[in-house]
Amino acid sequence: MENLKEKTARSLLWGVINNGGMQVLYVVFGIVLGRLLSPAEYGIVGVLTLFTAIAGAIQASGFTQGLVNLKSPTARDYNAVFWFNLLVSLSLYALLFVSAPLIADYFRQPCLVEVSRVLFLCLPISAIGIAINSYMLKNLMNREIAIINLIAILLSGTTGTIMAFCGMSYWSLVWQQLVYNIALNIGRYSYVRWRPSLRLDFEPVKRMFGFCSRLLVTNLLNTLNQQLLTFVFGRLFPIHAVGNYTQANKWSTMAHSTVTNTLHQVVQAVLVSINEERERQQRVFRKLMRFTAFLCFPAMLGLALVSREFILLTIGDRWAGCVVMMQIICIGAAFLPLHALYQNLTISNGRSSLYMWCNIGQIVLQLTLVLLLRHQSIEMIVGACSAFTILWLFVWQWTAHRMIGLRLIDMLKDTVPFLVVAVAVMAVTYLITSAISNLVLLLASRVVIAAALYYLAMRLLHAKVMEECIKMVRHKTIT
Repeated sequence: MENLKEKTARSLLWGVINNGGMQVLYVVFGIVLGRLLSPAEYGIVGVLTLFTAIAGAIQASGFTQGLVNLKSPTARDYNAVFWFNLLVSLSLYALLFVSAPLIADYFRQPCLVEVSRVLFLCLPISAIGIAINSYMLKNLMNREIAIINLIAILLSGTTGTIMAFCGMSYWSLVWQQLVYNIALNIGRYSYVRWRPSLRLDFEPVKRMFGFCSRLLVTNLLNTLNQQLLTFVFGRLFPIHAVGNYTQANKWSTMAHSTVTNTLHQVVQAVLVSINEERERQQRVFRKLMRFTAFLCFPAMLGLALVSREFILLTIGDRWAGCVVMMQIICIGAAFLPLHALYQNLTISNGRSSLYMWCNIGQIVLQLTLVLLLRHQSIEMIVGACSAFTILWLFVWQWTAHRMIGLRLIDMLKDTVPFLVVAVAVMAVTYLITSAISNLVLLLASRVVIAAALYYLAMRLLHAKVMEECIKMVRHKTIT
């Protein structure tokens, strides 16, 4: 029990360092490259995102989660997944290589033939690291994962910046992605002793395929959903409105994914290890839920509070139209890490079918909502989608009640207090700072005051989760 607590605390700490550091570096390199490259140059690589995202989901086929979900995966399991992923990725690359002229014709950009054939090399390169990444996640090697990711971002971001500065145009973005994937694999194989063998035995893949195939379907639908929402907006609204939505969603995603990815690196492996002990699993899940609420509500509502000055200071006045949408998206996104927590619980209990159908229901209903509101403003549609995201949390709560007996009242007790405190803190901070006109001073004041007030409120309320977080930082165990 103590060993699990220590490993969980240490893994969560390194998960925060990993994802927080990654987002900081993404922001820095994003701003630098954004000033060196034009929107058209970004567009050349951007139009290929849908192809790489779908192909990436297919090549992984849910086996990362499938391996983590095994009680004691063997070298045979990892080897089977390695060769399966590699063969699938090579097949996908061959298909995309042949399709490159068609892609270029569709977008009326002849340069995409060469660009896509180079960029899609990321598929077989990343496939080499899928199985070994699963090994690291299964064994809670989050310290090593953090080091590898941060070094990979530094190397790839520096490569892209140098190439952009030298006038390499969109090729700087292509090589940024290639270097990132190469660096990840070098780092993973440096830390882990396991190596794939030449023996092709796909029996473990067949054994996991039923579970993983449902994850694959869900991942594909989620990928399509993320792209299709922008596609629908592109049909309904002027292109500048769609651009504002894209920019607002990007910053919000970077913020909430810091918490979500931290949980993803830890939660499934921890819950799988105790999934035969229902009471203990419920106790651990509630503790993780309090930790998630403690982080995500102040982070996302705080970003909503500072959206205007943040956007104007980083990317300029021309993006002022995305501020309101960013604020709306942040409110809904504050609940997405909790969604991810419930999803990991569902997967760790082997309920990939339930996971799949809950996601399908969410996707279908959200797209239906967008189409029903298609004659309204883009801000109203975004607001409706954010509200829907909040309400769908109760569907996931229903699944948790079925699996581990978690009551709705317990979920509300674990999350609502942090939400109420975060809302009150942001409201007070807004009133205190509303008279400040200087954007730099306003941004700094709001960040400092909101953080101080939230810390003080947690102290006064004797929030145990904050004490546990402090112990994590001091390398102590969770009590």
